[in-house]
Amino acid sequence: MCFAPAFGDQEESMGKINERCGGIDVGKRFLLCCVLSGAAHEEPRSQTRRFDATVSDLVRLREWLAAERITHVVMESTGSYWVPVFNILEGHFIIVLAKPEEVKNRKGHKTDRKDAEHLADLLRHDHIRASFIPPKPIRDLRDLTRRRLQLIQDATRERNRVEKLLEHVNVKIGNVLSDVFGVSGQSMLLALLDAKTTAEQIAHLARGQAKRKIPQLTEALEGHGMRDHERFLIRSCLRHLACLEEEVEQMDCEILQRMQESLFQGAFQRLQTIPGVGQLAAASILAETGVDLTTFPTAEKMASWAGLCPGNRESAGIKKGSQTTQGNSYLRTTLVQCAWSATRKTGCIFQTRFRELSPRRGQKRAIVAIAHQMLTVLHFMLKNNVPFNGAANAPTQRRRQRRAHHHLRCLRRLGISVQIVEPTEFAPQTG
Repeated sequence: MCFAPAFGDQEESMGKINERCGGIDVGKRFLLCCVLSGAAHEEPRSQTRRFDATVSDLVRLREWLAAERITHVVMESTGSYWVPVFNILEGHFIIVLAKPEEVKNRKGHKTDRKDAEHLADLLRHDHIRASFIPPKPIRDLRDLTRRRLQLIQDATRERNRVEKLLEHVNVKIGNVLSDVFGVSGQSMLLALLDAKTTAEQIAHLARGQAKRKIPQLTEALEGHGMRDHERFLIRSCLRHLACLEEEVEQMDCEILQRMQESLFQGAFQRLQTIPGVGQLAAASILAETGVDLTTFPTAEKMASWAGLCPGNRESAGIKKGSQTTQGNSYLRTTLVQCAWSATRKTGCIFQTRFRELSPRRGQKRAIVAIAHQMLTVLHFMLKNNVPFNGAANAPTQRRRQRRAHHHLRCLRRLGISVQIVEPTEFAPQTG
């Protein structure tokens, strides 16, 4: 079970006091829970108890917290040790999952008991930004989409191992073919494993555009030193790769089947109207953000949580950089992949924006900006339950206003008064 910590710019209400709260320092074998209770204007009463990580002791922890009338509980999102505690306490208390870097105790004061007291004290004064924990159906979908990503990464590693083995035996088809595991590459690879054909015969197995490279392929295959040892290793990699591809197909079927549920169906169909967003990409987005976006009141906060907006690093009036913030890497990766796909869609606002930004900002920075724009669009769509209806040549309202204000200022400097008349319909630019 995996959960991504929330990195949004949630405002802390410094004056709020949680009168009955608890802080839990979680370990693998046991945990310590500190309870603070008392009125806001009084010194709180503190109690700390130790519990084992077994189910029976966690139930005893829940009963003790209920007897103390605790309303809020905080834990660090360290590893997966907090998940069993969350399973027992979910639905009974308001659980706050804290990012470890933000709740570190003072150096030289590190004990489990003091950590529990420190967490409880921070929660009492509402100084902790809670991580986003979606509902159970979203968490189940998130497990599937992240497992699919892990399988794809494992398959990529196996392909890299095969290419490494080919390099070791002086087979240089990777220098000629753009994809060793394409139709032409796989045919040649299987012929090499059979060890019954010459380099020229193997090169003539090329298909499509690769036929033009038969002389280069022949040269890349001549004099190779592939032995039975390397053939055995390559066959092992290919068997594992076939198994992984089969698992990915089964995972795809399961994910798409979950998308037929009423909870996801509407949002799933709307997201696919965005250029560059396919079925599996839409499912991955919903697995990270959920269907209900009340946790993210604005698109800016959601972009900060996803790590798709510039960071604020300023000291003494000097800006020290504006690199993007660390955020939800799964959502960010999915949106960047969708952004690359959208930039290849003819007549798309994302393609137009990419062509404007890439000459002066570079393709990598431009694609992050497109992913940010795409996140803003899908936030509006999911909030208002509307499909995508962008046009390629129609600038956004904000850009139109900035351009209009700029030209109005220029005219005022020349002493020319202008009467503003809003058009009823904006005509797309041509040419």
